[in-house]
Amino acid sequence: MDAFHFDDVIKVHKVNFNGSKYDKVSRIEAESQDGNTFCQLVIIRELYSVHPNELYRMVISEVDKDNPDESDFAGYLPEGKQKSPADQFEFIMQGKVYNVSTDTSGSDTKAVVHISFGGLQFMLKSDPAKLQRFKRGQRILLLMTKL
Repeated sequence: MDAFHFDDVIKVHKVNFNGSKYDKVSRIEAESQDGNTFCQLVIIRELYSVHPNELYRMVISEVDKDNPDESDFAGYLPEGKQKSPADQFEFIMQGKVYNVSTDTSGSDTKAVVHISFGGLQFMLKSDPAKLQRFKRGQRILLLMTKL
């Protein structure tokens, strides 16, 4: 769907359980199936359990500035229906893009997007063309479901 900022299948490679005072959160490292996108996400384990080698669909959608209760999903609601396409996802978080940058340290230039979900951090690194819709200050929704 073109309306989404990001829509891909990711495979979780690593889940770190911090044994410190932050024992309720995990840092997840995942990669798209084609290997061109990498992400790190800090998540509260009690809210959503993620395990290595599992596949997830990850969608990122901008929250509508004029109607903050709606997102890009609003255009996909069938007339007269109460269900939302968001119902197909197991986990949804709202956050804000706080940094968009470029990483030139490797052989390929990558765009890097940093999003905060009330202190839980998310980093997405991919081809610049794939992440071009992200802008600093955007309010977004992260949606995930296990495949």
